[in-house]
Amino acid sequence: MLISVHGMKKDEEHGGSNPYQCSDKTSVLQEARVFNETPVNVKRSTHVLTKILYLLNQGETLGTKEATDVFFAMTKLFQSNDIILRRLVYLGIKELCSVAEDTIIVTSSLTKDMTGREDQYRASAIRALCRITDASMLQAVERYMKQAMVDRTSGVSSAALVSCRHIAQHSPDVVKRWVAEVQEAVHSDNVMVQYHGLGMLYQIRKSDKLAVTKMVSKLISSGMRSPYAICLLIRIVAKLIAEEESSAGERSHLMEFLESMLRHKSEMVVYEAANAVVALSAATTTTTTTTTSRDLVTAISVLQLFLSSPKPTLRFAAVRTLGKVAMTQPAAVTACNLDLENLLQDVNRSIATLAITTLLKTGSEGSIDRLMRSIAAFLNDISDEFKIVVVEALRSLALQYPRKQALLMGQLADMLRNEGGLAYKEAIASTIITIIEDNPDAKEKGLDHLCEFIEDCEHTTLAVRILHLLGKEGPRTSRPARYIRFIYNRVILENAAVRAAAVSVLARFGAQCPDLLPNILVLLQRCMLDTEDEVRDRSTYYHAVLSTRDPAIIARCILNPPMYSLSSLERALLSYLSSDTTKAFDASCVPAAPPPAASASLSSAASSITAAISGPEDVTSAVPALQQEKRSVSMHDKYAERLAAIPAFAGLGPLFKSSAPVELTESETEYVVRCVKHTFLGHIILQFDCTNTLNDQLLEDVSVVVEEDGSNWQILQTLPCASLPYSCPGTCYVLLAIPEDIMSTTGTFTACLKFQVRDCDPITGEPETEDGYGDDYTLEDIEISVSDHVSAAQRSNFAAAWEELGPGSELEDTFALTSLSSLAEAVTQVTNFLGMQPCDRSEKVPDGKNSHTLYLAGTYRGGQSVLVRAKLALSDGVAMQLTVRSTDPAVSEVIASAVG
Repeated sequence: MLISVHGMKKDEEHGGSNPYQCSDKTSVLQEARVFNETPVNVKRSTHVLTKILYLLNQGETLGTKEATDVFFAMTKLFQSNDIILRRLVYLGIKELCSVAEDTIIVTSSLTKDMTGREDQYRASAIRALCRITDASMLQAVERYMKQAMVDRTSGVSSAALVSCRHIAQHSPDVVKRWVAEVQEAVHSDNVMVQYHGLGMLYQIRKSDKLAVTKMVSKLISSGMRSPYAICLLIRIVAKLIAEEESSAGERSHLMEFLESMLRHKSEMVVYEAANAVVALSAATTTTTTTTTSRDLVTAISVLQLFLSSPKPTLRFAAVRTLGKVAMTQPAAVTACNLDLENLLQDVNRSIATLAITTLLKTGSEGSIDRLMRSIAAFLNDISDEFKIVVVEALRSLALQYPRKQALLMGQLADMLRNEGGLAYKEAIASTIITIIEDNPDAKEKGLDHLCEFIEDCEHTTLAVRILHLLGKEGPRTSRPARYIRFIYNRVILENAAVRAAAVSVLARFGAQCPDLLPNILVLLQRCMLDTEDEVRDRSTYYHAVLSTRDPAIIARCILNPPMYSLSSLERALLSYLSSDTTKAFDASCVPAAPPPAASASLSSAASSITAAISGPEDVTSAVPALQQEKRSVSMHDKYAERLAAIPAFAGLGPLFKSSAPVELTESETEYVVRCVKHTFLGHIILQFDCTNTLNDQLLEDVSVVVEEDGSNWQILQTLPCASLPYSCPGTCYVLLAIPEDIMSTTGTFTACLKFQVRDCDPITGEPETEDGYGDDYTLEDIEISVSDHVSAAQRSNFAAAWEELGPGSELEDTFALTSLSSLAEAVTQVTNFLGMQPCDRSEKVPDGKNSHTLYLAGTYRGGQSVLVRAKLALSDGVAMQLTVRSTDPAVSEVIASAVG
């Protein structure tokens, strides 16, 4: 007995167990047979129906036949007048009506309950009835719905109004006839009915701006009693102000209403008004100002009062809203800093976290030291999710105050050594990396912190990421030798993935630091005895490459290995094996892998894991980018397979590059045409994707005729589209031979869509005539530029690649980009025009700088490597000194002359 009592007491402490947790769909459906018993077994039916609803809400799905059987069995429970069972039946109808068939059978029963005298049935019956009612049935229940909306029972009226919101989604015209009843509900004495009524009235009138404005003016003048309705009215008013379609006088009147709501007796209304004013202020920072500084100060003062409220919900709402203001206007929140600091000790850690992040956004440079001391004690009491929020705030603070980066980095290093999960540690590491990239002076200190961390790092992906960073940045520091110990410790102490990555990093140090090369060779020789074959293979490969001491070979095999598109490489190898293999395989025709998406903080865990497998920079380093380039590669393969399947294009060789689609017509014209340019070694295919938007025309024998002013380009073949029905896309092709003169490989073509028109029935689409008539449609000009002959290429070490090419094919010229007004704009324009990939994070222009150097890498059609160094300076526009190096002097000349 004592054991039993103890067990019961223990269950009570844990809140009891879930009696439906082990419910099985098959057994529950068998138990549903109890619904067919006569008389109705109320207790068992209630239990079984609860099980069914529990399973449905847990994500369990019923087949159409299962749902129909349960639905029809459940309708027999209408025989019982038990209130609990009847309300469960209503819930069951709502859950099953979208799956079961012939649910209309319960309409009469629901209508009877809806119009009956039992108020506890009526509201639920209305909700269930509106779920099974379609447009054809609305007329039968329209009269009842109108009566329900103005019913004396508030629950019935609210249920009808909410149900009308759902009906309006598929039958808006019917609901518009109920405006009189909805307006009566808006003036109800019940707070919820008034709220639901206003929501319904706005739903009906929201497409008519004038009607909404009149409605708002009337409600502002008459006043509303429901705080819920007033909150909704505030949101509608804020939307009208944000749309800026009202006159200045109307906007002033609406802003006066918001300002008056800041003094409302309901805290909910006051917060909603303050939040609306703050949101409008944030939205108008880049547009015409509709809120004044006085309005914002008043709203922030109200939120400041909420910060000291005894109610946690108000404190949380206030600090969250102030945090949003701090992102755009931190100076406006400075007055609340003292109250925010008091919240750091709040028992609700969500509030404390928001307070510290807001302080980090609004604090001055002088307050950072004090905030760091608060954070140190604060972090021990919050979860990793909240810690990540704090880390992100520290990242913003570090970028805002560069002189405090050393202090912030020290705080981050302490956080890195404390307990935490992978996501938390990744966030800290990414923040340190961001600081390193933003401030070169902080590089060595940041690397030291990361090296100390990997000594005790338990996360393979994070250790590999840090090793990868060491391989990129370590050799460029003043004392690279001090990092060798940390790297080689990973070879001794870590798992196979980390050991393999460490070997690749050692090779990069050996490739870039000649003084360390003899020691690196000794360490790599020791790694050849590793138990893991991947580690042995890497160390053997890198040892052999470094032993040559040939800078060109080292740069080619370690610093900037070839990065091919793996799918294209596989296709080229299969093609080579099926043909004459007496000649060596030429990899120059294989397109390079698309550059991975920019990620300065190396935050992709997937790429980190793959880097552990294939090494940071070895011959197969296209693998880490597979997930990031998945979409691009699949599109390239899709185009390649599609073109190879056309006999006229089968002998063109591998596809080098495909451009982004270029619109040749406006989107709303009768014929929509866009062009994709496919570049091969000696040819370009123009692919025209055409769509006929006229439902009374059938286009046949559709082709695109292109012409060029000069005679350098030769149009070899035109492939028409046989038929182009309404709204069914079709494709035409034009094959061009690229001129042999490399300086003549750009040009502009005029284009015209030619076709035969047959009039057809707009409904059936069947042609009404047997013979058509010829017609044409002028398209926009097509431009083939230098970027169509260049694909972006990855160069992890631009300096090494630049030296490898040498000055033999170097060309240099100076240009004045007078149409550009900023360095960032110049970087974007030059990069897009040349079609190359920025290297060494040179696409980022530091704030406040008047000069910048952009490094670009690419591969010219045929496999020639191209590197560009563009020195940019602000001077009546942007002045640019362009230097080009390539493996082919002619390619350098093409790139340099293209800019001019």
